[in-house]
Order: sequence, then structure tokens, then C-alpha cells
Amino acid sequence: MQTPSNIEPPLPVPVTTAGDLVESAKRAAGRRAVQDYLKPSYTYIGIGSGSTIKYVVEAIAEMPKEVTSKMKFVPTGSQSKGLIREAGLRVLAIDDLVLEFNEFVPGQQYIDVCFDGADEVDPELNCIKGGGACHYQEKLVARFSRRFVCVADYRKRVDRLLTNWAAVPIEVQPLATEAVRRELLKMGSRKPYIRSGLPGKAGEIVTDNGNHIVDAPFPFPLLPNNQAHLMDESKGLWTVNALAARIKSICGVLEVGIFCGLSGPEAMKIGLGGEKPVRVYFGMQDGTVETIGSD
Repeated sequence: MQTPSNIEPPLPVPVTTAGDLVESAKRAAGRRAVQDYLKPSYTYIGIGSGSTIKYVVEAIAEMPKEVTSKMKFVPTGSQSKGLIREAGLRVLAIDDLVLEFNEFVPGQQYIDVCFDGADEVDPELNCIKGGGACHYQEKLVARFSRRFVCVADYRKRVDRLLTNWAAVPIEVQPLATEAVRRELLKMGSRKPYIRSGLPGKAGEIVTDNGNHIVDAPFPFPLLPNNQAHLMDESKGLWTVNALAARIKSICGVLEVGIFCGLSGPEAMKIGLGGEKPVRVYFGMQDGTVETIGSD
């Protein structure tokens, strides 16, 4: 049983005094992403979690019914399932999605495109996700998609991951929570802690999959393309890819909230699923939308 001293409040949500401006930025990014990437011929669309995705769903719901009635929308958790239903769109669970195909889909890329948010994005399109404790299902949907399109506001754009977001979110089987936390300490994490359910509930937060979230602060992860030579595990200095892989290797870890490595099109070339976005849309303070990445 985990002791209360190892439970800390959830990660703080960035505070802004210009809430309307931020929401306007999110809406602009969401609508532009749908305009650019949702083709009327598509059948399977992934819908992620987070505050920006409601504007993606809003834009989709405004499309002609004769188009959206032929589409099936795969949620990444209970929140996105609710958004899809409220918009009058058809929900398809992840496990039911797989059963709609034969066993020989290349790379298991069943979904035409998925739209999801991020807590932070670096210049190489690596992402931190998991502030909403949905990153296992988010990663499933991303890896099952031909293209993952990320939608965010200007606050999420950083030079290095963990600049503003405090820690790497890690979904852990409850029996292994303390063992995982101790292993993270050995890796150089500064005071990893089990995410609390407060103020909504006492004790640890519980994910849709019945697991705990461990939030692990690390020094800024290095960019794989030009900083790999600086990696030093003894000092807790890891590249983004190496950090994600090492955490994932710990017994008891279900998934890591770092989305990195290959994008869907890159992974398809070697028969795998990818998890890095092909493009990121940032809604800006002045109402414009900036993008990084390309197919």
C-alpha cells in the first residue's frame, strides 16, 4: 500500500488571464487541422483527449451529414467518447475497430487520421501527453493511425520537453507503483510521485484502465537529432527516445507519456505503427495558426 507521503497534487494546469484568447487560439488550430486533414473519403477517424479537441469535434460536426454519417470515430478515453456522442457522431471502440479488419493490415494502421492535443511539443515534433491520464489509449490510437495530427495552442510550443510541463506521465499497474517510482529515482528522476486524485477524490488518480499515474520530473530531454552525444545516464540526461524506451522497459509500466520516434508514414515503410505527429497546429495569440512538420 502506497504511503500518503508519496502522493502529491496533480500537475498544475497553466494559468492565463486571457482565457478567451486561449480558447480562440485552440478553436482556430482545431478548425484548420480538420480543414487540412479530414478528407470526405475517410471512414475511420481517431479523436483524442484534452481541451483543444472539442474544437476539432465541433468542426467535424459542422460537415455535411452525408459525409460524417459514413465515418466512425475512435475515442482515446471516456472524455472523447462523450464529445463524439454529444456531437451526434458514431463511436467505435478501439477493440471493435480492430475486429472490422482482417489480420493482415500493414503496420496495423487501421485509422485514416487521428486528431489529438499535447501538453508540450518540441521542434522535432516529440510530444508530452498524459495530463489527462489518457495517454495509453492515446498512444494506441496514434499507433493505429496512418497520420497523427496534433492540435495545440501557442503555450505548448517549447524548445525542449519538460520546459513548462513538470514531469513525464507514466501509467503504472497499481501493484508495481512503488517499485516503478524507486526505479525512476535510480534513473535520475527528481522526486517522482504518484498523481493524486484531489480535489475530486481522495487517494491516487485511477485511469480508465484501472491504473495509477506516476509523474517523473527529469532534466530537459535531449533532442535525438542533434544532441544525442550529450546523453549521460549517470546524470539523468537522456535523449527523448532513450528516456521513453528506458521507462517503458520497467516492469509494471503500461505506457509512457512521451510520443516520439517515427510518424505514421515513416513507420509504415517498415511495417510498424508510428506515434509522432506528422504536423502540429498551434493557435496563436493574434488569431493566426502556425504549423510545424509536414507529410
